[in-house]
Amino acid sequence: MTRTPLVAGNWKMNGRRGLAGEIAAALTGSLSENVEVALCPPYPYLVALGDALPAGVGLGAQDVCDHQDGAFTGEVSAEMLADLGCRYVIVGHSERREYYGESDDLVASKFLRAREAGLVPILCVGETLRQREAGDTEQVVVQQMMTVVEAAGAGAFENAVLAYEPVWAIGTGLTASPEEAQAVHALLRGTLAKSAPEVAAKMRLLYGGSVKADNAAPLFAQPDIDGGLIGGASLKADEFIAICRAAG
Repeated sequence: MTRTPLVAGNWKMNGRRGLAGEIAAALTGSLSENVEVALCPPYPYLVALGDALPAGVGLGAQDVCDHQDGAFTGEVSAEMLADLGCRYVIVGHSERREYYGESDDLVASKFLRAREAGLVPILCVGETLRQREAGDTEQVVVQQMMTVVEAAGAGAFENAVLAYEPVWAIGTGLTASPEEAQAVHALLRGTLAKSAPEVAAKMRLLYGGSVKADNAAPLFAQPDIDGGLIGGASLKADEFIAICRAAG
């Protein structure tokens, strides 16, 4: 099954308005048509980046509220994101789970809201170093995925993306080896295939965790790794473009 690679950049809480134009200008004419690309800036820069992005590059948000509208000061709804032109939204990133106490159930609710608004959720799963050392990697990532499956149904992943981000590799400079990453990706796809084989075969699985230009190619060459969710390297145009080219 051929799956179009996706490389999504997560700026986290970084950048300023001028960076949107710089990155967008650098991407123009620099990307292969064989790779889908998206950028997820902080909320304040969604409009600036969305207006500047070249055709074919998707706009995404880093988080979404699990409510549609109402008295939720400081939150942003999925409908608002769609209204701004977003195609993607990240849900369940490890930093949201760790720093803001987001549970698997809350992440599942956000996933549902994103889909209901017509957005493509990028669901993040991953284990901490402690969980990895305890041998709990498989249990943790499968539970994180299956909580969403139980809430939304396996078919919901037909228009969704799954990103495996080992927490111990995010921003640390450490990276899972291609073989280690592939093993977890294969586990996730295989688990979903038990209830929805066609959906699992089509679903794109991304790897995130200190992906850089010099380690992207061997990661993306693995059979179940369909691109990457890129953090700090997405703030550097040349580095991000090299990663995108490595994907296809």
